[in-house]
Order: sequence, then structure tokens, then C-alpha cells
Amino acid sequence: MTSSSSLRANCQTILFSNKAILSQSCLREKKAMDMVRFIRTKEGEVINVKEITFAAVFSMLTNILMSRDLVNFELESVEGGMSEVIRNIFEVGAAPNISDLFPVLAPFDLQNLRKKSKELYLRCSAMFEPIIKERRERKMIDEDDASSQQDFLDTLIRNGSTDEHINILLLELLVAGTDTSSSAIEWSMAELMKSPEYMKKAQEELKNEINQDVIQESDLPRLKFLHACLKESMRLHPPGPLLLPHRAIDSCQVMNYSIPKNSQVLVNAYAIGRDPKSWKDPLAYNPERFLISDMNFRGSNTEFIPFGAGRRACPGQPMATKHVPLLLASLLHFFDWSLPCGNDAKDIDMTGKFHTSLQKDQPLLLIPKMKI
Repeated sequence: MTSSSSLRANCQTILFSNKAILSQSCLREKKAMDMVRFIRTKEGEVINVKEITFAAVFSMLTNILMSRDLVNFELESVEGGMSEVIRNIFEVGAAPNISDLFPVLAPFDLQNLRKKSKELYLRCSAMFEPIIKERRERKMIDEDDASSQQDFLDTLIRNGSTDEHINILLLELLVAGTDTSSSAIEWSMAELMKSPEYMKKAQEELKNEINQDVIQESDLPRLKFLHACLKESMRLHPPGPLLLPHRAIDSCQVMNYSIPKNSQVLVNAYAIGRDPKSWKDPLAYNPERFLISDMNFRGSNTEFIPFGAGRRACPGQPMATKHVPLLLASLLHFFDWSLPCGNDAKDIDMTGKFHTSLQKDQPLLLIPKMKI
């Protein structure tokens, strides 16, 4: 049986190391262009930006993890209702749990959340198990074939992971990676629609820097203003507004506050990003502030930590900071965008709600027009 620490090490080495991220670039580029081709078929129609980008990110991840497409861009499941299950997981995960306030009630599962979670896990396992079984059988046949398929699932099998461990890890990676990334892109598009001068500047940068009919990840470092737009959006709308929960392993003092041992600690990244002590005009969307700043996504500056900081920062940050700007760049480079029914972009509702990530309360619905 593989330990949880070993599984975490597998994720870091196989998925999120610099070598792994570089090796996945062609796959991410292909899926980004698949998204572009799909949107081209919807020219002049109203599309849901969150759903389109969710499908693109989900497809990237399932192909990196197990070399399979599980949903298409209509969010119709290719295999067994995966899209519906993932949506239900988000709903259950975001539901307020009375047991968090009154732990004594936890054994009773008054809201049936534990029951629903178990049912959803079993449904996911039922979809993953045929894929895992097929891969195990193939490995028995091709055991000595060095040229055979090698992805994350292959590595887990080779390292002796049980089916249960594989099911849990695949589910956690898919749930954690898709909703946050697609929310970040939706917020960025909403802010750019409300600020057409910044939209134009980002599109001009893409026009000047991209010299081919596809966007490659090697192009991304040159897109300074695009990254500034993304950082500014994530400052205002961090996908994980309270980051990942932490626990105090010992009693300690922090800023004159006493933190008892075993207390759960939440870091309010949402408030940090809007702190007037750190940011001029903190509620204004102004990407240019990041053009004169060396702040990055790695948590080097404590006033900007959308992925957290230190050893417990989001492990998926290296991957997210590749596919999120790639997909945002693809939306801006290949299309012009307008609102349905001639609505004014200034009237876009920017109210947020906390689901499994910080989402727009009202989905961003836009009409694409091909540029290239």
C-alpha cells in the first residue's frame, strides 16, 4: 500500500516539477486549440465562459492524468456521467455544514452530506475502475515495452498504488484543478469586458507577440500585460479566498493573538488583496500596477498570495500558471467579445459567491466573433 506522503511526492515529481510541466505543454496547447475550434462553431451565439473553460481545463487534466477525454466542450460526458458527478461534488463541497459549528453533531450527519459524498465517490470510482483495470491489464502485457504509454496513472500503478488510492487521488486532482482555474479565467474576462481599454491593450500585445496561428506556452513569458491582467483579477477575486485550511500543531502567538494547539487557521487572501495599506485604490481594476511590480504567483510577497505561500502553498500552482494564461490568451487572441442583447459591459454583475471556489454569482455570458 502506498502512503499518503508517497502519493504527495508522486504528485510533486510527476505532475508539478519543472520537467513534468514542460513535458505536458504540447497537450495543453492542443486542448487550448480544441477550445478555440469549438468556440468558432459557436460564432454569434451566446456561450457560458465558465463552462467552456471548465471543459478545457478538465480535458487537459484527464489527459495528463490518464490520457482520456471524459467530457466534451458541451460538457456532455464521454464516459458515464462524469460531468454531472463533478458538478454534484462541487455542490456538496460548498454546502454549509452544521457539524463545523457544532462538532458534537458530526456523528449524526444531519444534512446527509457524508452520505452524499460517499455516493459521489462510489460513482466516480465506478467510472475510474474500468480505466484502471484496462491499464493494469495492458501493463501486464507490455511490461517490458519501454515505448508503451506512460502517464500519471501508469506511474501510480507501477509504484504499487491500490485502486482506492488511485481513485481518491484522481478525484481530488480533478476537483481541485478545474473549478478554481475556470473561475479565474471567468473573472479575468469579466474585468476585461468592463475595462475595454485594458482588453484592447492585451489584444494588441497578443497581436504583436504571437506570429503564428497557435499560441504556444513558450510565448507566454513575453505577454507581460496579459499576466498583469490575470494577477490583478486574482488579487480582487482569488479563486480560494480563504486558501487551504491550516492547523496549528502547537499553541503559538501571532500578531498578539493566541492560537491554541490544533486550532484550524484560515488565511483571508481576499481581504489581503484588498487591503488599502498595501494597495492604492484597492477596489479598482488596474493591471498596470503589476507592470511596475515584481510580485509573482509563488507567494514571495505576502500582500499577494492567491496560491498561498511557503511549504503549504497550492501544489498545483506551477501547472495552473501555465494553463490559465494559455486559455485566457486564446480567448483574447482569436476572438472579439460582446454581450448578449446589446447590454452594456459596465452593467456586468460582479457579485461573487463562495462555492468550492470564489465564483461569479451570475455566469458570464458572451458572444464570440472570430478575428483570425
